[in-house]
Amino acid sequence: MKVLCVGWNYKQHCRELGGNTASTHPTIFLKPETAILKDNKPVYIPDFTNQLEYEIELIVKINRLGKGIAEKFASRYYAEVGLGIDFTARDLQKQARECGEPWDICKGFDSSAPISEFIPLADLGGDIQNLNFRLDIDGKTVQNGHTSDMIHSVDAIISYVSQFYTLKIGDIFFTGTPEGVGAVKIGNHLEGWLEGRKLLDFYIK
Repeated sequence: MKVLCVGWNYKQHCRELGGNTASTHPTIFLKPETAILKDNKPVYIPDFTNQLEYEIELIVKINRLGKGIAEKFASRYYAEVGLGIDFTARDLQKQARECGEPWDICKGFDSSAPISEFIPLADLGGDIQNLNFRLDIDGKTVQNGHTSDMIHSVDAIISYVSQFYTLKIGDIFFTGTPEGVGAVKIGNHLEGWLEGRKLLDFYIK
């Protein structure tokens, strides 16, 4: 199972972190399977970072085998969506960017990708580019996104990635985060909402 992630996919988030809003293709990176954390288990801040930051994202689960998928057919390869947090060791990422190194460690460490249950897209209206989602921390909304604001649509992302990787049943896409990212601290209570449904509910320890 692959965890395929998209960086810089919301313009306001690009501006807050200095990303490129003019790219003609998605920025893709991978997390290993060991990054996945399920069932709203708590997230423990690793010893190797002093700046663990949250990024809430719509996630999409692939439901059929595919390679070289045309964008117009990409919607046939998923039927369920959910929410995930792309946790980033921002201090390590900053060091990597300054040295021109890859982001693997700062993005792919164990439990860096808590995910919710998946629910049928049809139950949410069927239009993956018309979904509201948000992240609350200790009862305050810190991120509020809408999938219509994506720079690269979900179908465009799937089509692009499938040129390089064969997509398999169970692969998960993290589709990018809106503005408002920030650091967590021990004791924080994180709640993720998708179209008014609470799908994430866990604590930082």
